[in-house]
Amino acid sequence: MTYMLCRNRVADFAKWKVISASHAQADKHASLRLVKLWRGIEDLNEAFFLFEVGDMEKAQEFISNPGAAKASGVIEGYYHFLEDAEGY
Repeated sequence: MTYMLCRNRVADFAKWKVISASHAQADKHASLRLVKLWRGIEDLNEAFFLFEVGDMEKAQEFISNPGAAKASGVIEGYYHFLEDAEGY
């Protein structure tokens, strides 16, 4: 299984979360399924989240469009694609 681990620093976590939740259909279209969402303790405007990736090409295309992230108040973001390392 492939995953996408993300970290976003946002202007306002509550606002970002509402807008992010409204993108569920776009996430699905990009072959992304949200597995977990965390919020920073030291910086409450940091969001960490994990998606299952069904189609790497669609996911990469989706995150290469900065418009949605900027509209939701993302100041900076990092995305890392990961795979299971079972048995490690």
